[in-house]
Parts: sequence; structure tokens; C-alpha cells
Amino acid sequence: MSAYDSDNIFAKILRDEIPSTRVYEDDDTLAFMDIMPRADGHLLVIPKTPCRNLLDATPAQLEAVMRTVQKLAQASKAAFDADGVTIQQFNEAAGGQEVFHLHFHVLPRHEGVPLRPAGQMGDMDAIAQHAEKIRAAL
Repeated sequence: MSAYDSDNIFAKILRDEIPSTRVYEDDDTLAFMDIMPRADGHLLVIPKTPCRNLLDATPAQLEAVMRTVQKLAQASKAAFDADGVTIQQFNEAAGGQEVFHLHFHVLPRHEGVPLRPAGQMGDMDAIAQHAEKIRAAL
């Protein structure tokens, strides 16, 4: 496994070098909106400390991130009156990982509504409104 790259996009978001729509933050984790949302309310949860993915994360990093994933999944489900929530997490390029900083996708889901295609930029005004709905549900 390769070394952690401190210049990855999520590390830059943590350092406020790249803007993001933050939804929730505590001492150990950050949750922010995905700019290419596959569903309304699609957000990401990351640890604030360096790790490439689940394969090199410490138990403490995983515990902190999963606490936040659960909190944001519950808030997202409530905010969007969703029928369920999809949680996605990818490890290494062969596993579908594109940004090499541990992250979990949280996607509120509605029965019969498919995910949008990956890689399409979202409407930033809509993303900001979705973030507000999730913050209100927290």
C-alpha cells in the first residue's frame, strides 16, 4: 500500500485550502456535501487525521468515523424523509477508491428512485439547501 498523500483533495478541504459545504464537525471527523451528488443529500464523512482508507485506519479512526456516519445517516434520512440510506466506502484503486483519504458516502434513498450517474457536478445552490436541511435535522 502506498503512503498517505497529504496533498489529496480531502486533506486540502481539512486545511481550508479548497472550499466545501460543511455539515457537521467534531474533534475527530468532518462531514461535508459531495459536489457530484448521486442523490439529494449525498455527503461524505472523513477522519481529520491521515489515513488512506479502511485498510490502514486505526481502530480509533474507524470508531470516530462510524459514530459520525451513523449520526449523519440518521439526520439525512430524517431531513429528506427518505425510505433508507446507502453507505458506500471504497478501498484502493481496484476497489473503486478515487480520493486516497478514508471516506464514507452517505446517500439518503427513496424507494424506486435510482442513484444519478457518478461524476456529474451538482447544482451548488441545491447542495447548499440540502446541507441546511441536514443541519436542521441534526
